[in-house]
Amino acid sequence: MSLPFQFSQLRCFVAVATELHFGRAAQRLNMTQPPLSRQVQQLEHALGVRLLERGPHAVRLTPAGQAFLGEAQRVLEAAQSAALAARRADTGEEGSIALGYVAGASFSVLPKLVAAASAQLPRVQIVLRDLSSSEQLEALRTGRLDAGIVRPPVALADFDSLSLLREPFAAALPAGHRLASRRRLRLQDLDGENLVMYEPGQGGRMYELLTSVFHTAGITPHCVQQVRQTYCMLGLVASGVGLALLQRSASQVSMAGVVMRPVELPAHAVSELCLVWRRKDVEEKPVMARFVEMVRGVAF
Repeated sequence: MSLPFQFSQLRCFVAVATELHFGRAAQRLNMTQPPLSRQVQQLEHALGVRLLERGPHAVRLTPAGQAFLGEAQRVLEAAQSAALAARRADTGEEGSIALGYVAGASFSVLPKLVAAASAQLPRVQIVLRDLSSSEQLEALRTGRLDAGIVRPPVALADFDSLSLLREPFAAALPAGHRLASRRRLRLQDLDGENLVMYEPGQGGRMYELLTSVFHTAGITPHCVQQVRQTYCMLGLVASGVGLALLQRSASQVSMAGVVMRPVELPAHAVSELCLVWRRKDVEEKPVMARFVEMVRGVAF
């Protein structure tokens, strides 16, 4: 449905209605008085009502003008807000990012990233999704995610990735375990021990990496439970179910009955996290370009 008036007519009317003087309203709008008067007359004609009472020395609002003024001001403010939102979206200052993350990102990477976004992109909404790496990659393919914090490798032709964190592993032990008194563990200390591990399908890279390390070293821990969440793993350790190998940042979590100890693993055995996104989105979506640029500047 087309409007019976133009925004320029609304601006002219609001200026006259608030100044109650055509001369001052014209100065305020940086225009001369005759075209200002014509704009208001055209508005009255379009509405079919008289908005102003014009006297030789004063201007007064009619009852219709008083009713129309508040609504006209709201329309102009909404139009200005819409224009500002469009400009912000065009420059990537406003919008939303659907961001997936693996559980291991919640200790260090995710809080820092969300805090940086809050400070640097306050008008961008970050919508978080707790998903495994494989689930995130599928969601990225289908457009249900804009970016994801996953464990490498990410070998997809249409995707770009950025390494966020590489950190060593630490051993989580029940407080009363015989190894808990040691300051540092060797890989051989885990031989034959009950071990809580990530699920193969969910832990993905973590499970494959650790089982490969065990096989190469010729040791055979006894895997007693496989879980998806790091917090669940720590809970099982606290209950004395077994030991666990976790990324070092998990030691920031204080859980009664659990002690964390450094463990000597081969140099390549590190926990890695990276950000992954569709390459075309950075080219086509300003908010994604701003988001990736921001992430590059965050010190994890």
